[in-house]
Amino acid sequence: AAATGIGQQDNIQTNENLSTLDEPVIDTIKRDLKAIGRKMLVVAVPTLGKDNELQDWDLWGPLLLCLFLAIVLGSSAASSQKGLVFSAVFVLIWLGSAVVTFNAKFLGAKLSFFQIVCVMGYCVAPMCIASLLELISSYWLFKLIVSLVAWGWSTYASLRFFRGCVKPDREALVVYPIGLFYFFMTWMMAVGI
Repeated sequence: AAATGIGQQDNIQTNENLSTLDEPVIDTIKRDLKAIGRKMLVVAVPTLGKDNELQDWDLWGPLLLCLFLAIVLGSSAASSQKGLVFSAVFVLIWLGSAVVTFNAKFLGAKLSFFQIVCVMGYCVAPMCIASLLELISSYWLFKLIVSLVAWGWSTYASLRFFRGCVKPDREALVVYPIGLFYFFMTWMMAVGI
């Protein structure tokens, strides 16, 4: 009986000290999905949440958003161009995010490389919503308005996290490429590439 009690005590201690490597897969998935949901909420409503929410970086959310946008834009392309559009969107999002990240780091940003890529990736969420809305209507004025709103939303949501990460005299040099990156992605959506 004493041996059974000791074994149970060891189990209790190991359950309290579980690391993420020891937890069940379903718990890991639930934890990651909750974190993605919190970060999506911060981007969806930029006035909500903490500014440092996206500084706890992950790349699952940006990957899912990038895949979603690439699938939507690829499915709306001509049948001979679907694969090309999918790969172009996917590559451009990641390369564009990397270029903006290197620019911010060279200008002395206090964020890590992966934190910046995380912010840039999560802030593609408004473009995902806009791309779905643009599937509904083919009117150019509707697409233009939706695209401009998505550009403003994405840019504002990402700028919130970049303010104060560099010296004030260099802030415009960080902000400009971010707006340009999201403008290029919005242009791709609006013209139906």
